[in-house]
Amino acid sequence: MKSHKEIIKNKRLKVAGIGIDGGSGYIYLNGVNAKPAAIIWSFGEGWEHVSVSYKNRCPTWEEMCRVKEMFFNPEEVVVQYHPRQSEYINHHQYCLHLWRKCGEDFETPPTMLV
Repeated sequence: MKSHKEIIKNKRLKVAGIGIDGGSGYIYLNGVNAKPAAIIWSFGEGWEHVSVSYKNRCPTWEEMCRVKEMFFNPEEVVVQYHPRQSEYINHHQYCLHLWRKCGEDFETPPTMLV
């Protein structure tokens, strides 16, 4: 994940708060005239995490790609998990998350399969 300094330099991001292990705010993914998405980022307990939500819809694939570019380095692999149904928790129906375990590379399928 990029550093706090790199993250908060992004002109699309309006920071609402910063803590020891992350921050929160609003991000304009589709230009300054579009509605912003709420965003929370953190890097605690061995995980890097970004959540993105709108009030009335889920972020699109393209928007999540922009978030990945804004918060993570180009060669870092991040994932959106689909947990076991028995472990599923949904606090906001329009929120998506990006995750990366610190210090580990995710195994990915061969390029020709993706």
